[in-house]
Amino acid sequence: MGERRGEGTVVTPSAEFPPLGAEELDALRRIGDQWRTAPGRPGRSRELPVDPTLGRYRHPPTPTRFGRLASIELFRVSEPGEEQPEGNEPEELVATEPANLPGSRLGRGLARVRRVVLGPPLRSSAVLYERMRKLVALPVLSSDLLSSVAYGPEAMLTVLVLAGSSALGLSLPLAALLVLLMVAVGISYRQTIPAYPHGAGSYIVASDNLGSVAGLSAAAGLMMDYVLTVAVSIAAGVNAVTSALPGLTRFTVPLGILVIAVLLAGNLRGVRTAGNIFAFPTYAFIVALVAVLGAGFAHAAGRGFAPLPPPHVPAAEGLGLLLVLRAFSSGAVSMTGIEAVSNAVPAFRPTEWRNARTTLSFMVGMLVFLFAGIVVLIHLEGVVPVPGQTVLSQLARRSLPTGPWYALVQAATALILLLAANTAYNDFPRLLFFMARAGHAPRRFLHLGDRLAFSNGLVVLSVTAAVVFVAFGGHTESLIPLYAVGVFLAFTLSQAGMVVHWRRHRGAGWRRRLTSNALGAALSGLVLLTAAFAKFAAGAWVVVLAVPLLVLLFHRVRVHYRRLNRALALRPPEGTAPPAMGTAAPGDRGPAPRRGRRSRNRCGTWWSCRWPG
Repeated sequence: MGERRGEGTVVTPSAEFPPLGAEELDALRRIGDQWRTAPGRPGRSRELPVDPTLGRYRHPPTPTRFGRLASIELFRVSEPGEEQPEGNEPEELVATEPANLPGSRLGRGLARVRRVVLGPPLRSSAVLYERMRKLVALPVLSSDLLSSVAYGPEAMLTVLVLAGSSALGLSLPLAALLVLLMVAVGISYRQTIPAYPHGAGSYIVASDNLGSVAGLSAAAGLMMDYVLTVAVSIAAGVNAVTSALPGLTRFTVPLGILVIAVLLAGNLRGVRTAGNIFAFPTYAFIVALVAVLGAGFAHAAGRGFAPLPPPHVPAAEGLGLLLVLRAFSSGAVSMTGIEAVSNAVPAFRPTEWRNARTTLSFMVGMLVFLFAGIVVLIHLEGVVPVPGQTVLSQLARRSLPTGPWYALVQAATALILLLAANTAYNDFPRLLFFMARAGHAPRRFLHLGDRLAFSNGLVVLSVTAAVVFVAFGGHTESLIPLYAVGVFLAFTLSQAGMVVHWRRHRGAGWRRRLTSNALGAALSGLVLLTAAFAKFAAGAWVVVLAVPLLVLLFHRVRVHYRRLNRALALRPPEGTAPPAMGTAAPGDRGPAPRRGRRSRNRCGTWWSCRWPG
């Protein structure tokens, strides 16, 4: 659980430990009663300290030859009135400055390299200030969403062109349906943010309203989506580079692995530093696309917006409902990343939920504008997908034929596609944190690194995405069929959970909000069924099979921690009986135990807990 500060959430060590049950709280109360009435202090009570040995570690001992491990002081006790000389405040635990542990010459050398690459360690209290303002959060969290317009429309046309060039006219009505879906899902997530202001990922919303199985299914879908986001974005970025420089095609896989390593190093430096590094490419891509659209529509206006006929392409398949559904689900990958803001609400500066909602509104508006503009311009220019060159590259060549502008557009496109995976680097570790807090993932993912980033989650994401990227050889077309199922599973469960939420918590305008979320759930569910059915043989079966396996794995992790919690649960001290019915409430001072009577237990003291085994 996090320590609440205003309207944000601060990660504290208490998140690693489950809440005490009623029996454990009752045992602690009885321990406290015995402590206050301890023998040797008749007529007086004494307070139960937080940690009787806390003062021993104020000055950690120096390691010796026979004891190489020394205590590490993570916290110190503040003095009354410290940093506030006018008051007389009580003592509290204060985060200490990070320390460099002594080591060998090799260890010190590695530490210097680490400091150069990742930066110096941050104080624990700096977690309150490692937040993003809207101008930084917008490009960081929207890089995946906005970059998908570089390959989403092309993925839709690639399926339609299988029925011949005459089927390309269906791109406009399909794009209109996709715009409706974008707006509906965007409005739904806009309502989710104030309802869950401390991070409203699909896992939390579905777990809270639909149950554990639904929440774990949403988490499994999101985890696969984040891994594929990294693999697909980098594959598309490398493809953009090789479109401009064909000589680099044989280095596709090494280039992709290099980009993953750069992304990992950048995010290990912390949330705020990563935001400042990756903000420029998104803004450059937006400017480049606006320039392409502006020049392209200006050329089309010169001929009265008459569409150019596309080159003749023979039909390889018949135009049927299944092919249209496949094209629609392929174009729906342009929505991947729309949930990123709702997952990362605690990463915003106060007021967190308000800034997150504003950022999401700008993101959805830009997505609709860019996606619709690109599809319409493709229709006007008569562009069709061809091997060796992306559709966006063809549009840039036609719209900006002279000067260095084409090269700049390609550079901006390649840069944002390569860095679009940064959205997954923001949300994947946070999802693992929430799952670990509930016991569905190893507790190692609760820990922050010395730069106050979830380092373990970042490393797991990088390694998994690199394996997927290498396994598919960096081919975007091979990865797209796996993409839509997981993300729309999370969309559907999240919006269905919000429908239940509004029915339970009825407030002002709840019917309007419920209707909006129900529409988003219905449309997302339609895309989910379409993608799972239409792309099952093309690779979607991997996701359909992997989701239940991941849910089973998460459940087994939870069972392990339940057994562990039961084994380590507090037990009442031996020789004490539970309070009888009608006696004083737990916590009230009851009759003192008989003096001179001490019972030994397995902990070796008369007042401490009894540990099983």
